[in-house]
Amino acid sequence: MKRLLMLTVAVTVSATLSAQAQKQQFDLSTLTCKQFLEYNRDNMSLMLMWLDGYYSEDDTPPIVDFDKMAENSKKLGEYCGKNPGHSVITAADKVMGNGK
Repeated sequence: MKRLLMLTVAVTVSATLSAQAQKQQFDLSTLTCKQFLEYNRDNMSLMLMWLDGYYSEDDTPPIVDFDKMAENSKKLGEYCGKNPGHSVITAADKVMGNGK
């Protein structure tokens, strides 16, 4: 179910981004919190959506919970604000992680 959700999000994102943007890649293990916070809101939203799917359980129902994403976004922003040199995936592990 998780793979289907991530595939659906990936296809939707790919279809909506411009050709230039499709060539961009974001390695969240090397992208720093500082860089993440400097990205435009569209890119941040896409990355947050991906992170939400990544950190959900495999058997989680295919529900987009905007309240949960807003809460996770706030926690990630607070963490990144205090730790600008940490990678986004390190920050996400701390605030969204579930043992991954």
